[in-house]
Order: sequence, then C-alpha cells, then structure tokens
Amino acid sequence: MNGASEAAVPADASTSARGSSFNAAMRILPRPRREAMFEIYSFCRAVDDIADEAGPRPARKQALAQWRRDIDSLYARGEPIKPSLRGLGEAIHAFGLRREDFCAVIDGMEMDVETDIRAPDLATLDLYCDRVASAVGRLSARAFGMPEAEGDNLAHHLGRALQLTNILRDLDEDAAIGRLYLPREDLCVAGISVEEPRAVLADSALGRACAPTLARAKAHFAEAARIMARCPRRSVRAPRIMADVYRAILDRLEQRGFAVPRSRVRTPRHRVLLAILRYGLV
Repeated sequence: MNGASEAAVPADASTSARGSSFNAAMRILPRPRREAMFEIYSFCRAVDDIADEAGPRPARKQALAQWRRDIDSLYARGEPIKPSLRGLGEAIHAFGLRREDFCAVIDGMEMDVETDIRAPDLATLDLYCDRVASAVGRLSARAFGMPEAEGDNLAHHLGRALQLTNILRDLDEDAAIGRLYLPREDLCVAGISVEEPRAVLADSALGRACAPTLARAKAHFAEAARIMARCPRRSVRAPRIMADVYRAILDRLEQRGFAVPRSRVRTPRHRVLLAILRYGLV
C-alpha cells in the first residue's frame, strides 16, 4: 500500500481477510461480531502495509499519522466520519473497542518505520509484540464477547504466541528487507556476534538462537489454552481455531529446524478444517 494522504481501508484488505485462513476462524462468529473482526483485520492490514512497503520513511510516518487522526475522529463526538471508516466506527461503538488499542497497533507499526529492527533486546521485542499482536488481541477479545479481564489476559499470551511464531516462520522474508526480530540476548548466548540479518541466518548456530523464541511461544500457547479452558466455550471458538492452526505451524518449524536450506512452512489446510470441526460446530 502506498502511504496515501487519506488513510482509508484499502479495497483489497477486506477482500484479503474474507479469502484468507483468517476467514476460516472468523466465519463461525455471529454476523455482527464477524463483521467487526473484518473491520479490525482491515485496519491492521492497512497499517501493516504502510510499515512494510518500500517507500520513503517520512511518507510512511505521515500515512500512519493520518491513521491516528482518523482513529481519533471515530471517538470524537460530532466529528464527520469518512465513508470508508463507517464500518470500523460501527464496530467501535457496538463492542466498546478501545482507542488506546488501535493507537498501540499504530505505535508498533511506527517501530518498523522508524528503523529496520535488527536483534532487539528482549524488552523491546516484548513491547513490539504487545503493540502489533496483543493489542490486536485486545480488540478482538471484545469483538468475541469475552469478559474484559480474561480477554486482555488471553490477548497478552495468544498475541505473543502468534507473533513469535510469525517471527520464526518469516526469518528469511524479514531478512530480505533488512529486518531481524530474534533477540540480541539469544544471539549472544548462541555465540552469534553479528546482527546483520543475512549473516545471522547463515550462521550454523541459528537453531540454538531460535530455540528460546520457540520455547517462549510454546509457553504462551500453553497459558492461552489454560485461559480459554476457563472461558465460556462460545466466546473462545475463534481464538481456539487460530491457536490450533498457529501451534501446528510452530510444530512444523520445530520439526523442520532452521538449517539452510529452509523450506517455507505454510498453514496446514487440514489443521484449519479439523479446528473448525472441533470448535466451530458447537
């Protein structure tokens, strides 16, 4: 997406949502909650595209700043709403979506725009995961109808589990654009002294450097499962499906390992179907 001056939801974002594996988890929701989730997804896709595009950083910062103004307008009384944002505004008011969570997502995207992240320390990585993943989870939990405390707790753990899985899955794609999200501390323990992404990925100790991230993701998945077990079944059907699918990706990454050459690990379609049958038809 080009950093346009009007931060409208791109036409292809909603289409992508409705045609993706995301749709498989969301289509089991009642229509109002499902539509709210598509609006949340479209917002996230739009700001993520700004963060990942190859355009000048000032233009991308401007595009994210426009999104901040647009989000503010949805919470301001009497402020005219752009037609492209009406659906998101309806979701905000129907489910009490919090402005600070939308702003946190934008903050996370700004971290990628400010500079190409390379081997952040653990605290910075955790902040990044909270902003780009757990904040999305907090918005989603409200759309799912979860109790606030349990929803925020689930967002904390499942959001981090999904993001850490993404980091391990996308090592090569991120390196191609100059990014590396593996923590600096883990690289040091593994004996990797460089932080240049391609050099790290070519190091024979990469597997040792990835192991702690893999372990953290597993721990977050386990805690997310415990939280969902305490919640009303209907309120966690969609996150259970997402957790099942992403845990399968994490398992495949562990089985494949991180030595060169690394084959791309994709979403197992049969796992999506099994998760829908297990959680979606009750």
